[in-house]
Amino acid sequence: MTNLTGTRVAFLLTNDFEDSELTDPWEALTDAGASPELVSPTAGTVTGKKGHTQQVDLSTAAADAADFDALVLPGGVGNADALRLDRDAVAFVRAFFDQEKPVSVICHGAWILADADVLAGRTLTSFPSLRTDLVNAGATWVDQEVVIDRGLVSSRTPDDLPAFDTRTIEEIGRARAV
Repeated sequence: MTNLTGTRVAFLLTNDFEDSELTDPWEALTDAGASPELVSPTAGTVTGKKGHTQQVDLSTAAADAADFDALVLPGGVGNADALRLDRDAVAFVRAFFDQEKPVSVICHGAWILADADVLAGRTLTSFPSLRTDLVNAGATWVDQEVVIDRGLVSSRTPDDLPAFDTRTIEEIGRARAV
């Protein structure tokens, strides 16, 4: 198993996130030795669609991608739609791509990538309803369990979490080894 001790991983989300798309990768990364931190435009705590609550560690206005080794973007329609409207969140996401750091995105979490203008020439997957938006933003969309494209790990739904978690850990480990 990849050892990610000393690795800081930002999870970017707000209310109405898909609970398992936060809790499952968070646990997998913690078990691998990483230190996950929750970044959100919402202060205090955030609440998922199924009721999971979690303390916010850092606001999007105060977050700096340079302080993190990787980014995870959980889904949930309400979460994804709200994040797209937060300029600081969009800039935070774009900075990870500018700095060529690993980004893992699942389900509706990919929506913000269109707003961050980071999809030209990339291949990814997502929840199927995002296909047109992602293609219009320059991506090639495929229907696969997990897709990896130059440090971008993407998956479709919570059913894909086992593969998503494994590949996220591998990509972060690969980036740290360089």
